[in-house]
Amino acid sequence: MNELSDDELRARLTELRIEHRDLDEAITGLADSVHVDQLRLRRLKKRKLLLKDSIARIESMLIPDMDA
Repeated sequence: MNELSDDELRARLTELRIEHRDLDEAITGLADSVHVDQLRLRRLKKRKLLLKDSIARIESMLIPDMDA
């Protein structure tokens, strides 16, 4: 991802945040349903954690390096 410009990284970050929020809503809805598909719920939670890691990675890439 180092080849991407800051604008491209910010756009990707926005996409990931939207997907993360959508997954959060899906997980909440699935967990509240009468018949919970535990396997699907675990897969959604795992995907959400992967998205969170990707978001953190991109956010750290956008932080300007400071010379000490």
